Amino acid sequence: MANRYSHAKQMKRKRKMLKQLKTLVGRVYRDIERQLTNQSDAVRLAFKETLEKTQRILNQQTQDKNKLYSFHATKVECISKGKVHKKYEFGVKVGITVTNKSNFVLGARSFPGNPYDGHTLESCLEQAVILSGTRAKEAFVDLGYRGVEVPNMTIYKARQKRGINTRRLKRALKRCNAIEPVIGHLKNDGLLGRNYLKGELGDAMHAILCGAGHNIRMILRQLRIFLPHFWRSLCRILTRPLSAPFLLST
Repeated sequence: MANRYSHAKQMKRKRKMLKQLKTLVGRVYRDIERQLTNQSDAVRLAFKETLEKTQRILNQQTQDKNKLYSFHATKVECISKGKVHKKYEFGVKVGITVTNKSNFVLGARSFPGNPYDGHTLESCLEQAVILSGTRAKEAFVDLGYRGVEVPNMTIYKARQKRGINTRRLKRALKRCNAIEPVIGHLKNDGLLGRNYLKGELGDAMHAILCGAGHNIRMILRQLRIFLPHFWRSLCRILTRPLSAPFLLST
């Protein structure tokens, strides 16, 4: 209910609802603590983690860092998007590496701890080399990777003017924004937006599987386009009447 009040810009009702929820949770928390004093150590140990999370939720403030956003997934972080329609996202940051022309996913790596985008570039490129077996000579990135250089690789950033003196580089730099629809397809079609695997290992596995699924969908889409033409051409060849044999005169 508090989220609905927040969406409707009714902040007084939102604060009132949050205060009421906090009061109810605090009552239940203190009641369980009182009852655990007469229980065995095994029962106390079973409730220990749950009570610690509850106390952490009750004590955290709006401006605190490392807040607990999810009761069951404690590694969830608040990622600032900087967009008007969606200022924040809650989850784990994932770096996506794709080819410049065909948008084929070469790597997808999760980064727990919400690091700066520039600090993840070398790890993303390293994963792409491991999975593809080929090291790229150029990388085209957005403005979030400013101030970062990778050894033995030329980094071109969005809106860059210096050094962009050929038509090929201009065209390739314009293709940098093509990764945005790829991320959208990964979130919606590839279910990257919701992870059901637990822990940091689950986050890493989920990112890799979503990237592989995106590539498989691209291959199947190309096959659906190519196979009808191939089958039509094959049928045309098989049904073509044979030409009359040549008669050789002696």
